[in-house]
Amino acid sequence: MKYAYYPGCSLHSTGAEFDVSFKAVSGKLGIELEEVPGWVCCGTSPAHASSHLLATALPIKNLALAEYAQAKEVAVPCAACYSRFKSALYDIDQDEKLKEDVKEVIGSSFQGKVKVLHPLEIFAGLPVAELKDKVKEKPVNTKVVCYYGCLLTRPPKVMQFDNVEYPMTMDQVLENVGYEVLDWSYKTDCCGATFALTETDAVLRLCEKILKDAQEVGANAIAVACPLCHANLDTRQSDINAKYNTQYNIPIYYFTQLMGLAFGFTPKELGVNKHLTEVPV
Repeated sequence: MKYAYYPGCSLHSTGAEFDVSFKAVSGKLGIELEEVPGWVCCGTSPAHASSHLLATALPIKNLALAEYAQAKEVAVPCAACYSRFKSALYDIDQDEKLKEDVKEVIGSSFQGKVKVLHPLEIFAGLPVAELKDKVKEKPVNTKVVCYYGCLLTRPPKVMQFDNVEYPMTMDQVLENVGYEVLDWSYKTDCCGATFALTETDAVLRLCEKILKDAQEVGANAIAVACPLCHANLDTRQSDINAKYNTQYNIPIYYFTQLMGLAFGFTPKELGVNKHLTEVPV
């Protein structure tokens, strides 16, 4: 299997461990990833907060580049990038004038022949036996809760990703490679995202609720699929402990890192050493 790959800015910087672990797991599963040549930023929050045209044109530009490279499907791991790509596709399908304006801005046509996929969709589509066959290290004493964040499933008519309030795709993928995945109430609650920089107290409050519920159901690890979610939950635990007189020390993993550990990769090979919250080895 071969997919075009759009890493986005985060996976080439602060979320580098998501990039390296996704590539490692994909390689183990025989999935070939080819980075979209000449890709540009998807625009993320700054673009859609300032210009609908810009916020639409940037993702479509990347899809046009993938289409030009004759890709049929593009894997987009970052939840923010995935959201912007899906939103742009939805918007040009609903607004013919916007579609024409985007075409003029990007300087090329887009035929809409490239399908946007999240890695979870790719892995969930594999035969269960194929995933289990790659497991080399049976996870021990790792009770995981899956945190999808607020972008992967919302708005549902645009994203069309699993159940909007209680998704199960990540749960099923991790269960298939041997993890004990627990039910909990905060799968799709917001962590505060980039408000960590401007409304830090609000983000600490939101993240504390997430960590508290994870701990109360008995989890000793949280799996995420978003660089911003990972950053907030991983790097803010000491601040949360100081503010709320708690003692959280819950490892935050990208779901690809947990898959990679089960497949026999070392923590260093998966970028686990970059985490700030202590991770058991």
